[in-house]
Formats: sequence, C-alpha cells, structure tokens
Amino acid sequence: MNFSERLETIQQKIDFAIQRGGYGCPVVIIAATKARPPNAVRKCCEAGIKHIGENRIQEAEKKFENLERLPMVTKRFIGTLQSNKVNKCLDLFDTVDSVDSIRLAKKIDKRSKTLGKITPILLEVNTTKEKQKHGFWPEKFEDMALCTTLKNINVKGLMTLGPRSKNEKKTRKAFSLLRKVKDRINFEIGENQLVDLSMGMSADYEIGIEEGSTMVRIGTALFGPRTPLK
Repeated sequence: MNFSERLETIQQKIDFAIQRGGYGCPVVIIAATKARPPNAVRKCCEAGIKHIGENRIQEAEKKFENLERLPMVTKRFIGTLQSNKVNKCLDLFDTVDSVDSIRLAKKIDKRSKTLGKITPILLEVNTTKEKQKHGFWPEKFEDMALCTTLKNINVKGLMTLGPRSKNEKKTRKAFSLLRKVKDRINFEIGENQLVDLSMGMSADYEIGIEEGSTMVRIGTALFGPRTPLK
C-alpha cells in the first residue's frame, strides 16, 4: 500500500469514527514525522496534509532546511519541550501542542512578546496519571485556566496521550476525561473558549475521534514502519 492509499484509508476510518461518535467536529490529520526523511515529509504535504508534527528541535531544524518550498503547512511541535529550547522552538514552529506546565506557558508567553506575536498552544494533560508522562493533572483546572490569561499565547485546546495499555476501555476513559476537562475549563473561563482536543495516534485515533477529538497525530499508519532518519 502506497502513501496515497494509506491516507485514503485513514480518512475513511476518520469519517466513520466521526459518524459513530456523533460530535460532528472536523478532524485534522497531523502527520507525525519524527525520524521520517525530508522526502517523505514533502510527499505527505504534496498529497494534501496541512499539518506536520515533530518531537525534536534538532531534528526539525535540519529537516525544515530542506522543506522551505513546501506549500503552506503548519509546523507543530508535539514533543516534550525543555525550557532552554523555547527560543529555538518558536523560531521553527507555528504552534506548540505539548505545553505541560504554567512555567513553560509563561516562558513561551515571554518569548512570544519579544517576537511580537501570539503563539497558539495546546495544554498537555496527563489523563492517565502515568509517572513517565508529562502534563497537567486533570483536576488542575485553575492552573490550566490561568494559562488562558497570558497575553501572548492563545490556548486553543488540550492534548493527551492514551494509556500504554492496549485496553480499549482504559483508552476511551482517558480520552473521555480530556473532553470533560475541556468542558470544565470552558465553564471556568467563560470567554475565549477552548475548541481543540488532540487525542489519538496510529493505534487509537478512531477511539479518540469517537470521544470528540478534533486532531489526530498519525505516524506509522500514514508512513509505514519507521526507519532511521538519514
């Protein structure tokens, strides 16, 4: 199966999942391009993908040098962002989808002010409370709401990772919780409502969509098995 066929299959599954879930929200495919060579990224963008997600600053920096003439595409940082990499991240990426603390949000806000721009972000929520994961605890509504008051960032929504377990019930519970967290934050803040929910990857994106996801991060299902970046 080639790239176009995989993309078509994924889009069909997304459409059916939207129908099953009943939320009716459009779903954005974010091509997770970690360890994919520039030519693979170029091919996916030429096929119509409008959002690419990278996990590592250094890898993205090298890769983006070879992708300057791509059609309009949103570059999203989806990995764990260290505070000392904020400046470089904002130089390279259009949005940060994995802001996991107030401290990091304030860092991005400060740098964005210096750059004279407002940076769109997603707040990462650790809905499974697994120790190896980053993110706000789901009950920290006030902390997440505080991020929405910063002037030089625009909190567009929330992101979470499903549990390491392949148990569908646990995955659905984690995704359902993120939707409830978004609703609670929106109740707290009133204006400037959060819209996006980024939940679901290659193995569980259909469940994410059924639970209201508006963004899915697809790597293996889109590109095939990962090979080392050259």
